[in-house]
Amino acid sequence: MVKKLAKVKRVVATPAGKGNKGSLPNHLLAKKKKNFRIGGDIQYKRDLSRFVKWPRYVRIQRQKKIIFQRLSVPGAINQFTHTLERDQANKLFKLLAKYTPENKVEKRQRLKEEAKDKADGKEAAQGTKPLVAKFGLNHVTTLVENKQAQIVAIAHDVVPIELMIHLPALCRKMGVPYCFVKGKARLGKIVNQKTATCIALTEVKKEDEHDLKTLGQFFDATYNQNSGIRTVCGEPVFGIKNQNKRGRGKKRS
Repeated sequence: MVKKLAKVKRVVATPAGKGNKGSLPNHLLAKKKKNFRIGGDIQYKRDLSRFVKWPRYVRIQRQKKIIFQRLSVPGAINQFTHTLERDQANKLFKLLAKYTPENKVEKRQRLKEEAKDKADGKEAAQGTKPLVAKFGLNHVTTLVENKQAQIVAIAHDVVPIELMIHLPALCRKMGVPYCFVKGKARLGKIVNQKTATCIALTEVKKEDEHDLKTLGQFFDATYNQNSGIRTVCGEPVFGIKNQNKRGRGKKRS
């Protein structure tokens, strides 16, 4: 007995040509409406960058960059961008690392030893404070005014910058070698703080006097005597809208 084949339902193809009102629907290509509710279809990607409220520090960074593009930067502010090269910065931080201030535990231990020596009659060992780097804007400013500082390292990213503008001019007037280094956080690491605006060395050990003198001569030639780093920086760059507006004005004329 031969089995009868099941009848295959044939789908009528859609006639070619657009706008044919008499064409029959093709159920193989039937339009399926997406459902974007919970548990439904996957949401399509949207560009939400214009709707994101960025953190305040990000907005300030971007606004600062735009302002620097729109305005000519005065020489007193532009000089902070001339930081030390990597090799000279490594030499400076290698020297500063030897004069890290003592923490509370070390200071307590030193005072205990001094008290013990005093009780034993050893007066010569009393009052020998370790040689350390000096930090803090007010403290360093006083040291420069009294010509006690031998070199001064200034952070390039202090905010607000108005706090530090006077210090380079004061160093030049008093003949104290100074330099700009990248990162107030890196300076703060030297003195056991989160950040430090500036660091000064007033006295070093005998074996480090040659390094201090070499760095001082380099800083004096690069920053104190070089007036080129204090020139006005660049022409202002207008925004794209202003550029298009100016371009339209030129075409009309």
